[in-house]
Amino acid sequence: MCEVLGVSTSGYYDWRKREPSRRDKQNEKLLEEICEVHVESRGTYESPRVHKELRARGWRVGRNRVARIMRENGIRADRKRKYKRTTNSSHDLPVAPNLLERQFEVDRPNQVWLADITYVPTREGWLYLAAVIDMFSRKIVGWSMDQRMTKQLCIDALTMAVLNRKPPEGLLHHSDRGSQYASYEYQKLLEKCGMRFR
Repeated sequence: MCEVLGVSTSGYYDWRKREPSRRDKQNEKLLEEICEVHVESRGTYESPRVHKELRARGWRVGRNRVARIMRENGIRADRKRKYKRTTNSSHDLPVAPNLLERQFEVDRPNQVWLADITYVPTREGWLYLAAVIDMFSRKIVGWSMDQRMTKQLCIDALTMAVLNRKPPEGLLHHSDRGSQYASYEYQKLLEKCGMRFR
């Protein structure tokens, strides 16, 4: 390798034994501080804001140096992610009426369950989370995650909730008017479990 790079072997071994320079040591400490600022900002700060925070902490450092260290170590701000729609109300499936009618007070568990879908951005892409919540305790009693927002995602969450809680007949199930919840398979499962939804 020394031959290919045009470097003498003695020079290479001398470089390996050499102590890191004062500047290198400073850069190491600076990198630690940059990482701390970046984590505290939840990954939202670009180099100008990181630089500003470092100056506020007493570091005498240039903006370009901060930008270079961030670039060399792959530290960058997370870009704002686009909004993902989770409710598709444009379907021809039968829609259940709103039996809950904004009555958000219940006096016991397994009286009203709420179901909804949300999304979680990850480095690999979007993950959809279907959850079933007991309105009395506000606890998630069933959930399911997948890369696609299908009726099966919601069926799996409801199945987990039923297996976990074994609710009595007559429980009121409330969800949005999305196609997953209005699907024949989902509504059949609600009927089978003796839940009120229409």
